Amino acid sequence: MKFSVPMILGAVRRTALLGALLAAGLAQAQTGAIKLLVGFPPGGGTDAIARTLADKLKDQLGMPVVVENKAGAGGQLAAQALKAAAPDGMTLFLSHDHTISILPQVVKNPGFDSAKDFVAVAGFATFVNALAVSGGTPAKSVNEYVSWLKTAGAGKGTVGIPAPASTPEFLVKVVAQKYSLDLQAAPYRGSAPMMADMLGNQIAAGIGSVPDFIEMHKAGKIRVVAVLGGARQATLPDVPTFSELGLTGFEDMPYYGIFAPASTPKAFIDKFSDAMAKVVAMPDVRDRLTAMGLTVGFMTQQQLATREQAYTQVWAKLIKASGFQAQ
Repeated sequence: MKFSVPMILGAVRRTALLGALLAAGLAQAQTGAIKLLVGFPPGGGTDAIARTLADKLKDQLGMPVVVENKAGAGGQLAAQALKAAAPDGMTLFLSHDHTISILPQVVKNPGFDSAKDFVAVAGFATFVNALAVSGGTPAKSVNEYVSWLKTAGAGKGTVGIPAPASTPEFLVKVVAQKYSLDLQAAPYRGSAPMMADMLGNQIAAGIGSVPDFIEMHKAGKIRVVAVLGGARQATLPDVPTFSELGLTGFEDMPYYGIFAPASTPKAFIDKFSDAMAKVVAMPDVRDRLTAMGLTVGFMTQQQLATREQAYTQVWAKLIKASGFQAQ
């Protein structure tokens, strides 16, 4: 077969073009952004936490860290996206206990198995949930809220929660039983829309994490009247715990952590964990997260994995005792 000069030049051009495309793809992979998935919409507590960390992590890792909100189903959509992601260290999931430890036990087909599909990377804080009342509600304590409901609403009320089948939903049931109230949990797609309805006095109360409520509480637009956990929160020293009010069984504190797809190389996990340790140790980061209502404390990959497993077992017992059936 004879090769003409045009054929040879064409082949050279095609080879050069292919080489350029491969080089461009490699460069993009090397300089691309790490995607940090968040299972709740912008404006909520988890989103604010993720953006605080991402801003500092980019400097430690030498590459952008971009927060991507995949809101819906209590973080379920984001967890499914993590499972589907390539285990190359470029996609991570910042989540609290609900999506990782609780949701798989209360949803029949969540689309992921935390133990098989994910690997812990690093933890950075614990937090507590709280009951808050809207500004249009005259109550300034749990007892006043209960009295107000029984007087104005005959014991009936709607309590907003950030996600269905979550710690807040179970707490709604416990509060209703404790005070002989007819409370209805109203699930939202995250804390931001729930807060919007609370601020607009569309609902009289909500149960969510302290980071969800702390800013509006300090502004006097809502009032946090009780918190979970074994001790009062440093950011809310005047607010009693549910244990003080006789509601026990919720003393173990939920956690925040970062997870990666299973089979993600250990070298990347170690690198990201080291970066997280440095970021969490920064005074401005600790101050910012503490102001959000978190108890800041770095957890290694193994420490986070151990905490997640223990928390999962705690909730397995609570869910069984409540008689709740997976939906």
